[in-house]
Amino acid sequence: MALSLTKAPDLARRRVERSLDETGLLCVTLLEGLRRTWDLRQWWGEFVEQCWFLARVTSVPVMLIAVPLGATISLQVGDIARQLGAQSGTGALLVAAMIQQVAPLAAALLVSGVGGSAITSDMGARNIRDELAAMEVMGINPIHRLVTPRLWAASTVSMLLCSVVILAGVLGGYYFNVIQQGVSPGAFFDGATTLLQFSDLMITLFKAWIFGFIAAAVACYMGMNCDYGPVGVGRAVNRAVVVTSIVVFATNYVITMIYQVLFPPRF
Repeated sequence: MALSLTKAPDLARRRVERSLDETGLLCVTLLEGLRRTWDLRQWWGEFVEQCWFLARVTSVPVMLIAVPLGATISLQVGDIARQLGAQSGTGALLVAAMIQQVAPLAAALLVSGVGGSAITSDMGARNIRDELAAMEVMGINPIHRLVTPRLWAASTVSMLLCSVVILAGVLGGYYFNVIQQGVSPGAFFDGATTLLQFSDLMITLFKAWIFGFIAAAVACYMGMNCDYGPVGVGRAVNRAVVVTSIVVFATNYVITMIYQVLFPPRF
């Protein structure tokens, strides 16, 4: 018993050191992928292919998620607002919630869960087939050739999906709040202009852009450093989704906190 208690601090220390090492390597992968961004001829074709792939596999799921999500927020907020006699403010609260918080997080989680899983499995398959090592032997940097286009593709598609989430969520909320609950269309949209600023939309698109980089960087890193064998690839996919979710929510908190200080919300 005493021996196990003495080993516990060492085990915790090794886990912390391993986590810090992986965080550093992840940051190195991200920065190395961005270092040769200017060389468009090397990665433009792969970038277009990855954009089309990510848009194809995420566009329908994101709309299927955003419409009921907006409707749920509208129903919940509408019931509370009706009890308080402020039913006309439902649309403003819905639009503000969708733009400020829901849209970038939903887009990032869809890119990570659907597109990021495919990226991790693809990179993991290349790793266990020694394709990455073969590229290094031929003098080709696999990060510049494979990671760079996926970083920019994921960030671009995430930003576009953010707009789709906002539109689909607002349409879902409009249907249930205006058609089902009887709020006038003018009252639904009028309050949104009082709560939102143009900078809110800009910071939302910026967050979606950053979250796309994070999702792609984590997916590529986990795939390129997975254990050999199908089990290793499966574990890498699982870890990529979990780590991306944690990092995205932490980054969202930091960005939101800084934005709230620099641009106080309207009342």
